[in-house]
Amino acid sequence: MLCCISFLFTACKTKPAGPEVKANYPEWGKNAVIYEVNVRQYTPEGTFKAFEANLPRLKELGVDILWIMPINPIGIVDRKIPDGYKESLGSYYSVKDYKAINPEFGTESDFKALVTKAHEMGFKVIVDWVANHSSRDNAWITEHPDWYVQDSTGKILAPFDWTDVAKLNYKNNDMRAAMIDAMKYWVVNCDIDGFRCDVAGEVPVDFWDTCRVELEKVKPMFMLAENEDHPELCAKAFDMNYGWTMHSTMHKVAQGKDSVVQIIRQVIKMDSILPKNAFQMNFITNHDENSWNGTAAEKFGAGENAFAVLTYTLPGMPLIYSGQEAGLNKRLRFFTKDTIDFKVADYSSFYKTLNALKHGSEALWNPPYGGTFEQVKNTEPTKVLSFIREKGNSRVVVIVNLSNEKVTVNLKGDKADGEYKDVFSNADFTINSTNLNLTLEPWGYWVMEKK
Repeated sequence: MLCCISFLFTACKTKPAGPEVKANYPEWGKNAVIYEVNVRQYTPEGTFKAFEANLPRLKELGVDILWIMPINPIGIVDRKIPDGYKESLGSYYSVKDYKAINPEFGTESDFKALVTKAHEMGFKVIVDWVANHSSRDNAWITEHPDWYVQDSTGKILAPFDWTDVAKLNYKNNDMRAAMIDAMKYWVVNCDIDGFRCDVAGEVPVDFWDTCRVELEKVKPMFMLAENEDHPELCAKAFDMNYGWTMHSTMHKVAQGKDSVVQIIRQVIKMDSILPKNAFQMNFITNHDENSWNGTAAEKFGAGENAFAVLTYTLPGMPLIYSGQEAGLNKRLRFFTKDTIDFKVADYSSFYKTLNALKHGSEALWNPPYGGTFEQVKNTEPTKVLSFIREKGNSRVVVIVNLSNEKVTVNLKGDKADGEYKDVFSNADFTINSTNLNLTLEPWGYWVMEKK
């Protein structure tokens, strides 16, 4: 650790990533933006073919990694039906067959064609994988009941209160081998580039470590863990985990329930905990947050774009969820069809700018390629977050008003002094800490790149 917080206004600097350090993940992940694809809700058809027509738009938007929510058939036995509905399409995360495609989305040939087209256009594709549990009508249940966790009476148990699924038994080596074989199937047959692994912390670390080694025998992988409280997952198996605490901290700041300093403290905490080549996924929304906890607008209000800026400029990889770039303004129903309206608003220019910044500014790249993070003290420390990201000749200065009040702010010290370009307006900007007097509207932000 090269920094600490001893008081509210103490500056901090994250540890640098030395150039001699090599990342586990493919180099294309160093400055990538990830986009979560909800196939069911993306188009009226809800198919791979229909989604494929959106690839040119997403290419223009500037995203790099397509994270496709589970592609496997969904179980029918004990399928959850939401209140007020007579039927359900089921949860994506109740897998009936690990080596088959959900017919709701099309065929395996359709999926393979989507991946091929995506690769031709420069995208990478990762698939959502559910290794902790299967549906209750997965063939494994009848063929290999010992592959599941059972109580003293032999009853197969569910994880948590997820009554539509059955928990897999990772004490069984045959089950482990079958799971890795199923994952490898999609790498070999459809050339996918990695996995986002559901509730990864519920599966033993040593399984994931072995799994990564086996998958890498086919091709380099990019691995995302849906987990934050087991950083050891990122020692060997995973490259990125979830920034849940940062998300909740930003939400509390938006509500006025937490101070700006808590964001800095979370950056420092994760910098001290995560392995040096691992990083977090930053987000203002995703499929879980949107469906169960509220839209980005509900959670962040008028500060939505300000916090989106932070997902790009704080350490980590930014996520865009399906429809986020179009102002998705409703909670998508999870178990039934609920097509996204892409005509609500147009934030594409906003996200194109941020995507270009993430790609082009080495200071914002992921470790070990990117730059350090350093807080810059200012005259409105309870309202304004200001910091520098820097690597070599690349420097980005970020000043964000995380309050609903108009403020005029000056920076303290000369760390940020210099000549910059405002990334949103392309206007030239000089930072002179002795006489900045920068006025920020409520939830206003300045993102400046060194000229």
